[in-house]
Amino acid sequence: MQVVATAGHVDHGKSTLVRALTGMEPDRLAEERRRGLTIELGYAWTTLPSGERLAFVDVPGHERFLGTMLAGVGPVPAVMFVVAADEGWMPQSQEHLVALEALGVRHGLLAVTRADLADAAPVVEEAGARLAAAGLTGVEALTVSGHTGQGLGALRQALDRLVSRLPAPDPEAPVRLWIDRVFSVRGSGTVVTGTLPAGRVTVGDELALGGGLARVRALECLKEPVTSVTGVARVAVNLRGGAPERGRALFTPGAWTMTDLADVRLSPVGGTGEESVLPGRLTAHIGSAAVVCAVRPLGDGLVRLRLAGPLPLHVGDVLLLRDPGRATGQGVGGEGAEVRVLAGASVLDVRPPALRRRGAARLRAAELAGAGQAGTGRAGTVPGAGELLRTHRLLRGADLLAMGCVPEGEPVCGDWYADPAHWSWLGERLAETVARHAAGRPLEPGMPVEAARNALGLPDRRLVAALVRPPLAVTGGRIVSGPPPGLPEPVARAVSRLRAELSARPFLAPEAGRLAELGLGPRELAAAVRAGMLLRIAEGIVLLPGADTAAARLLARLPQPFTVSQARQALDTSRRVAVPLLEHLDRGGLTERLDGVNRRCPVTATR
Repeated sequence: MQVVATAGHVDHGKSTLVRALTGMEPDRLAEERRRGLTIELGYAWTTLPSGERLAFVDVPGHERFLGTMLAGVGPVPAVMFVVAADEGWMPQSQEHLVALEALGVRHGLLAVTRADLADAAPVVEEAGARLAAAGLTGVEALTVSGHTGQGLGALRQALDRLVSRLPAPDPEAPVRLWIDRVFSVRGSGTVVTGTLPAGRVTVGDELALGGGLARVRALECLKEPVTSVTGVARVAVNLRGGAPERGRALFTPGAWTMTDLADVRLSPVGGTGEESVLPGRLTAHIGSAAVVCAVRPLGDGLVRLRLAGPLPLHVGDVLLLRDPGRATGQGVGGEGAEVRVLAGASVLDVRPPALRRRGAARLRAAELAGAGQAGTGRAGTVPGAGELLRTHRLLRGADLLAMGCVPEGEPVCGDWYADPAHWSWLGERLAETVARHAAGRPLEPGMPVEAARNALGLPDRRLVAALVRPPLAVTGGRIVSGPPPGLPEPVARAVSRLRAELSARPFLAPEAGRLAELGLGPRELAAAVRAGMLLRIAEGIVLLPGADTAAARLLARLPQPFTVSQARQALDTSRRVAVPLLEHLDRGGLTERLDGVNRRCPVTATR
């Protein structure tokens, strides 16, 4: 199945032609039929000679309903452009063409209607040239009459040829269904319709809608119930949950970036070949959405758009920028033509960095200068993962996919991808940071990983570990460089004096005052313990290395079991030391506590 939208000036016979091709009435509203004027989007379908099914989205041609026209054309891959032979090229013909050019529509055909009322040849020549200039090259032109049936057979054949040339959509692509109609069905609830350009929707799926989720209760395609549908298709979705409205999208959760900020490249439209200065506020159109946005020029045809509300976007998406109040009369085609479509905008980044410093906009423009240079439009080049990483430096694979890019190469850690140059720079900076930390804090056993993460501004501790290369190593949550450093000379002298004192009475740990006299505070003691020069029994209590096993041997000679008092006397120490020393021996299995008073030494513990 394929979907084609109509386009063209009001009252040039778009709805009449769709009615003649399909046998269906595209004008749904009584007012439309009464006035003979399309106001809302209309839908109809037919089977082509090849057997291919083709759906039409019939759009209004009146200038007041340009926004509705854009909602219909936005998601479709091709257009049937209609011009009346008896009136020729008109103002809305031009505005619709400029809109198609801005949206990047490059497939279509030209139907010159009312060929029974006037010579169609001049209109075919003029309209064909205009379409070609707007990028719709190779478009077949046919002369038809919706009233007499003239040329309808040839038009059906031409539609068949058009459909066969359209790119095949990817059924595995993430879903984004722009809602163009919302209504309720008694007994079923809320139903939305839209054009599904790619991907697959299945009954039971949960799709994102605004800030929540909606479940697909039932599906219809061309009024036929289905359990699954793939793009391109016109689809009606019965939903449970969410708050659907026209301009919102149903989309695969996590597969799109909900954003209200985007950096874009402008493309001139209307055949001028020149970039115009944009107003500060415009309306951005994509799919069926129309969102007011503030425009910030960056330079060289690049601008930043701040949207009034978030939209699900990918890099490579094409927006249409429109000024609803603009009336220039200077467009190509028709004196007094109101051309309010100002530019197409190809999305280059959906998570652009903040512009805080003076000159940041100019630097950002230079950074984006080479991104997606092959042109704006549906066939234009999409910025790749490498280009995005040069800006963002570090991104998760899931973030890249949500931005519309497939990750390239291997992740540096877990699901993290990095710009190679930035990753190399981070490795160098980590080594420098660890060295500075060691020089400033010689008594610490390396730099804490969390401190290194903060110093490098990294979002994940795992990235720090992934950056560590010899001679750096991660030990106990700290980054060390090479073998453990020796003690600074003043600390080493103080430790030597303490060791000499302990040699005389090995189990009488010095009190805090004596440690302070020696210049051994908590940091110095911790460094000596790490260096293997002291044994810490408890906070503020240190002995010589091996004192615990020596104490166990002495205690094993006592009558078993023994008390704390007996142990204190045997070790020639104070209760202040004896209690934590015995608890230390208990933890090491060198002594065993029997009750609240007695302990014993296991036979095997002191062998």
